[in-house]
Amino acid sequence: MSAVSSSLQSDAVKKRKFVPEAVQDLAESWSDDSEILKYGPKVHLQNHKAVAVQHANHNLTPVILTALAFFTRLWKIGQSDIVTWDEAHFGKFGSYYIKREFYFDVHPPLGKMLVGLSGYLAGYNGTFSFDSGHKYPVEVNYIFMRVFNAMFGIMCVPLAYYTARNLNFSFYATVLVTLMVLFDNSYTTISRFILLDSMLLFFTFTTMFCLSSFHRLQKESFSVNWWGWLFAIGVSIGCVCSVKWVGLLGTALVGIYTIEDLWNKFADYRMPKAEYAKHWIARIAFLIVVPVVVYVSSFYLHFVILRNSGSGDAQMSSLFQANLRGTDLNNIPLDIAYGSRVTIKAMGYGGGLLHSHVQTYPEGSGQQQVTCYHHKDANNDWVVYPRHDEPELDMQNGPIRFLKNGEVIRLIHSQSGRNLHSHDVAAPLTKAHLEVSTYGNITLGDEKDYWKVEVVDDLKYMDHSQVRALTTAFRLRNQVMGCYLRAANVNLPQWGFKQIEVTCTKDDVPKDRYTHWNVESHWNERLPNAEATAFKSPFLRDLIHLNVAMMTSNNALVPDPDKFDILASEAWHWPIAALGLRMCGWDDNAIKYYLLGNPIVYWASTVSLAIFVLMAAVYLVRWQRHYKDLTWAQIDHIHYSGFYPLLGWVLHYIPFFIMGRVLYVHHYFPALWFAILTCGFIFDHFTTPLPPKLRAAIFGAAYIVVTGIFIYFKDITFGMTGPSNQYGKLRWLPSWNM
Repeated sequence: MSAVSSSLQSDAVKKRKFVPEAVQDLAESWSDDSEILKYGPKVHLQNHKAVAVQHANHNLTPVILTALAFFTRLWKIGQSDIVTWDEAHFGKFGSYYIKREFYFDVHPPLGKMLVGLSGYLAGYNGTFSFDSGHKYPVEVNYIFMRVFNAMFGIMCVPLAYYTARNLNFSFYATVLVTLMVLFDNSYTTISRFILLDSMLLFFTFTTMFCLSSFHRLQKESFSVNWWGWLFAIGVSIGCVCSVKWVGLLGTALVGIYTIEDLWNKFADYRMPKAEYAKHWIARIAFLIVVPVVVYVSSFYLHFVILRNSGSGDAQMSSLFQANLRGTDLNNIPLDIAYGSRVTIKAMGYGGGLLHSHVQTYPEGSGQQQVTCYHHKDANNDWVVYPRHDEPELDMQNGPIRFLKNGEVIRLIHSQSGRNLHSHDVAAPLTKAHLEVSTYGNITLGDEKDYWKVEVVDDLKYMDHSQVRALTTAFRLRNQVMGCYLRAANVNLPQWGFKQIEVTCTKDDVPKDRYTHWNVESHWNERLPNAEATAFKSPFLRDLIHLNVAMMTSNNALVPDPDKFDILASEAWHWPIAALGLRMCGWDDNAIKYYLLGNPIVYWASTVSLAIFVLMAAVYLVRWQRHYKDLTWAQIDHIHYSGFYPLLGWVLHYIPFFIMGRVLYVHHYFPALWFAILTCGFIFDHFTTPLPPKLRAAIFGAAYIVVTGIFIYFKDITFGMTGPSNQYGKLRWLPSWNM
């Protein structure tokens, strides 16, 4: 009997040897022994006093670290009283919400609405222009607005702490991860200004925190807490996507986790089919429907608030603009006549105004360019003329002739006097289509200037015989080439000012919205203005239209090869902190801020990513050779606490290599969070076998280095005063142009 007992004890010791210390530390952090018995290994707690100390550490530590976050994010936050970096954009966007003026931007509205809310709470009236480098007037409480933004950055610190705990990191590693977030100079700096990035980071952090909290409840499916955290994930990814589209990368991480989770449950033959179906329904409802509702709701609120005509009107459909207060579109002549001056709107999602300018195509015909443009100016104006072989138009005294469905017309560009024209030359980008240009003049031209008007629909009138402003959708068919005028969402290169390519397609597809046009503005002194009528624009159509326009404009943000952008960087620069970013003017008398991360945080987190990949490869090779280095508990810990942070980094970083848009260092900040988590995991994993005192010394040294480097570089975060050459000691790399 004693031999059997001895054998069992020996097996228990062997099994205990493979239990990761991170799990043991987690056991010490749990609130009572019942949770230890339920979730973790049967860890022997030496005495209640030690447990009390552990509880005190876990309760007091996040409070202290959060207090430090308040200090680092708020100290000297109002020292610089000038509009700094992208405050010029987002402060201005906040002003539009206060004035309720419609504007356009490439980012979703939630973050900018929060900026507007901060201004409203600060008593700001929305009249300041937020011109870059200008001094804030006394009536703008910019300090309050910066503090409001800083609160999102502050809350990232406790979120980092509790996320690390949820991932079963040891107390030492949890503190290290939190310190790396707390004392990263780039995270601190970006949180201290009126920008969207602190909000983006906050919701990125909440997404990972909610996901890790949900994962801990895998054995409590359909409990109240389980439903609560699943709902919280949905709200969080909805919010992060409503601040910037980069939040979709976090959504992808949640999606991959969910697919794996459902696959594992599918393989569980003990699970009833009804219960498995319930898991699917729960995830569809909370991880698809809820985020979509949050995202759509942010745009609904955006449209409700911005009821006045503003700078972004031209990005939207003509019908949407007609519903804005102060617009001139609801007080124009209704029926289009020959001699009318009009602007013509592309009705495809994200469509702009038919436009031409004096610049010519560098290839093809070399004639004057025709594009679609999203801003209102005189180059969008066209005059409706009859064909060359018809009697000359007397716009002053001749009879008024209204434009009918099926008639053939010319469109004369108002500024240049040239005819809208197409010919047998390939379009500059869409080679399967024909080029559209302007050619000749009022008296000189050919039959390729002739366009047949084909009415497709009218949103108000059953009678489709006439062309009316705002409501009539029509196509323009070139009489000779047999093609239809089309404007998709393809951006021309720099020679076309990134405007939308206009082509002529021979595909006769009446339902192709990108071949549909409507008259937006209409001027004709001989015609009476129509009574103001509220033509309702469908919300979902406006939502899709605006999102396509945002996507099109975002795709146009590509580097100009003919210009050097001192602020831009490349994706490979970011993980090694090879470049920083000047956030303001570099005059000796200015307070200067340099957006650069804590080098130790960046370098350590990047090295940790490589170490994790190498470690996983070694374990995999040894497993294939039938070595049993890890228990299933350790494998699970590596998978969820190590691999998923690495995957989060990959999803938030690698896509920037295939993006054509111009890049800046702050685009790396969401990915950095996942790299920091990977760093915490690596420290934990490789220090676990070490003697406790040595392990404590290693972590203590890491704490000191991270904190010390932050203090060493404090001036780039809190403001450099005087000549910049006195900060030469901070220039560790020649590429840091501080």
